[in-house]
Parts: sequence; C-alpha cells; structure tokens
Amino acid sequence: MADKKFDIIVYGATGFTGRLVAEYLHSRYGNGDQVTWAMGARSLTKLESVRDEIGLPSSTPLVVADSNDTASMQALVDSTKVVITTVGPYQIYGSELVGLCANSGTDYVDLCGESVWMRHMIDAHEDAAKKSGARIVFSCGFDSIPSDLGIFRLQQLAKEKTGSTCKHISCRVRAMKGTFSGGTAASLTESVKAAKSDPEVFKLAINPYSLVPGFEGVKQPDGDKVVYSEELKSWVAPFVMAAINTRNVHRSNALLGHSYGEDFTYDEMMLTGDGETGEAIAKHVATSNPMAGPDAPKPGEGPSKEERESGFYDIMYIGDTVDGSKMVLAVKGDRDPGYGSTSKMISESAICLFKDANDTPGGIWTTAPALGDKLITRLEENAGLSFVLES
Repeated sequence: MADKKFDIIVYGATGFTGRLVAEYLHSRYGNGDQVTWAMGARSLTKLESVRDEIGLPSSTPLVVADSNDTASMQALVDSTKVVITTVGPYQIYGSELVGLCANSGTDYVDLCGESVWMRHMIDAHEDAAKKSGARIVFSCGFDSIPSDLGIFRLQQLAKEKTGSTCKHISCRVRAMKGTFSGGTAASLTESVKAAKSDPEVFKLAINPYSLVPGFEGVKQPDGDKVVYSEELKSWVAPFVMAAINTRNVHRSNALLGHSYGEDFTYDEMMLTGDGETGEAIAKHVATSNPMAGPDAPKPGEGPSKEERESGFYDIMYIGDTVDGSKMVLAVKGDRDPGYGSTSKMISESAICLFKDANDTPGGIWTTAPALGDKLITRLEENAGLSFVLES
C-alpha cells in the first residue's frame, strides 16, 4: 500500500462523532508528519464548513464520496490505507463500503454494534478480504474494545498465573458517566426493526455465537434478570451493550483458536448499589431503554465538550481461575464512553492497523485477535484507557 495518498480517511467526518475523530487525529498526530489523513463525506461545502468550525488548518485534505455513488466510494477506498467510517446505521449505509474495502485490499475500522449485519458481512466478504489482504475490523469503539481487550488481557494474566485461562468471566460495570451515541441508538432501532420483521434475523440476533459461523458452543449465562450479588454487595442489572459485546468476545475467542476454551462462558451486567435504592435502580434499568424514546440521543447530536471531558467509565472483569481463585481486571476510560472515549479508540485502532499490525493477515476481525497487545499499549499511552489487574 506504499502508493496510497493517505494513511487514513475519516468517512463521515461531518457527523458528530466523525468530527471528534478528526479533532483527535489533528491534536494527537497533526497531518503529514506522523500520519497523513483526510476528512471524507458526501458534501464538499459541508466538509469545508466543519473543517473551519472545529479549527482545523485549511490545508486539511477533503475527499468527497457519496455512499450512493459507487465510483466515488471506490476512489476513496483506492486512495487510502485505512478507512475509518462513522456513518451508521451500518446496515443501511455501510454494506457497499465493506465490500469495496474487502475487494480492494484496503483496511477498514468502524463503530458497529449491529451483530446481524456484521454476520452478513462475514458471510459475504470474508473470503475476499483474506484474498486481497484487507483487514476489516468491526466494533472499534465503546462497543466493544473495553470488553474485547479486557477479556484478552485478563486471560493472558490468568494463563501466566495458573497455566490456564478462565473458563468463566463476568463483566460488571461499576460506574459510568456519559451518554451512548446517537449512531448507536439509531443502529439499535434498525436492528430491532429488522429482527421483528424477519424470523431468520431474529434467530441470529439472539444467538450468542452469531459471529462464529458453524460453531455451537455451550449455553451462556442469562444476563437479563435483576439479581443481588452477595459477593459484590450490590444489585445487578442488565447492561444494554451486552448484546454486542458478548458476541464480539466469542468471535475473538474463535479467531484466537478458542484459546479461552470451547466451553468458555461470559456475561455482562451493571452494578446499581446496595439496599432498596440499588434494587429500585436495577429494576428501572431492566425495564427502560436509554437508547429509545424522545430523550434518546439523535445521530449528529451529542454532549458538549465539558460533558465529554467530565465523563468516564469503570468496568471490572472477574475471572474464575482453574485453581479456584478469582482475578479482577479493571478497564477505565477518562472520557464519556459514547463520544469522547470512542473517538479516541477508533482513531488508535486505525493507526495501529497500518503502523503496528503488519503481521495480521486479511480477513474480518475483532480487535483482540487483530490488534491485541499493540492496541492496548496505544490506548494506554494515548487514549486515556487503563487495563489494571486489581486482584
């Protein structure tokens, strides 16, 4: 890919999250020294306006491409090593771009949480990606980097300590401040709509192994009920991101040769506190949907800079080891999950692909097997994340 004009094109750079990605790349890497990157969208006028609004230099390259115009999308793909796309819902706007990258040998990262669409892309384009050398990496934001890389790191540490990986890991969200992105909310709405209209889509949507074609694993834990944890002295409620995070973790396990075990089990829930108050919060969480209704975030909208910078998340992963002990790994982020942290994670994923992961072959990947320790290092050094063994 030495003849590519750009290292990265941010497609969807005029959207709320795309703008944050562009701002991060400029502030962290400049343009043309460490990384050469461009802003991409369908309107030159809007690209120019957004570039000026967010204070980027007038020399920032702009690439016009419309998802309804195959020729312009092919030109975009041909001009870059990696495409970052923030244009969702991906099941509506993303399929052609994945296909073009897979056929052209261009690397690709996105923020997708749409498991059924991801499975359709695996079925349709994985062979082409393997042949061309394109590395297609889904879910490079809050869904599902903390879980995917958190499990990856905890399993490494468990093997070092006990000689074996954990057969079961529980994710528990201890604290989180911030909102989910409007794109995530729109993607969830489209996914629910598709599942209701097609029995085959519904069957895939509820399958914890939907991203592992041909594999039928053991029954997974039920994370949909409100329960009390004596161990943690807290009520525990369903976590809205579990539906995508768990599926990506199981795909990572498969792509790593089932290094976590073919009988590996994993669940995700959130802590809501002790006593009657904790129970009431847990029941509210279980019966409400923060990504639906009139107050749900809208695509193109998002929190203020102050809200993004005051946000954070603190998630622990509790592993049951073969010697009967427990290991706890904490993954923390220093910005709100849906925007501030996500924009940094996807940027570093793209840079990791072309700078650090030259030994990763073509195919459709999750972050752990494609980028692993290299991405963890980048996230800790640059993006405000930490992966710390607590016990």
